[in-house]
Amino acid sequence: MPSPRTITIVALSFALGLFFVFMGTIKLTPRLSKDAYSEMKRAYKSYAKALPGLKKIGVTSVLLRKIIGSLEVSCGVVLTLVPGRPKDVANFMLLLVMLAVLFFHQLVGDPLKRYAHALVFGILLTCRLLIARQGDERPEREESREEQQPQHQQHVNDQEKNKVKQS
Repeated sequence: MPSPRTITIVALSFALGLFFVFMGTIKLTPRLSKDAYSEMKRAYKSYAKALPGLKKIGVTSVLLRKIIGSLEVSCGVVLTLVPGRPKDVANFMLLLVMLAVLFFHQLVGDPLKRYAHALVFGILLTCRLLIARQGDERPEREESREEQQPQHQQHVNDQEKNKVKQS
């Protein structure tokens, strides 16, 4: 039977992956929702206007939207379907995308209700990454405890010998 930690990571990975595939697809095509796609186009135009440096390096609002949408779809697929270490890489990349999206929303002065989803999913991505990394560090901690145990036991034995000698 899988551990609760494993079930949590799998459930978070699957749910987050599907969410980002969905959101990335909305940024890339109007097939799922014409209204949401139009809103994304409008939003990314305001982000590009707020960052004139993007235009100087050749990044238009369309390119920015397609880059972020493509990253969300590809990382979402990895989170949903690919086992192992690539999930952590995809998780980290999506976390960076969420930070960028939060930055964009703040830059244009959007109210909290417009970017609350990015905040919530950023927190969920952080939790998933921390839970996944916690399991990787556990064996090292146990090994270091085992190495320290004999030293500690030796110190306790030395103290007990000293007590006997003093009596």
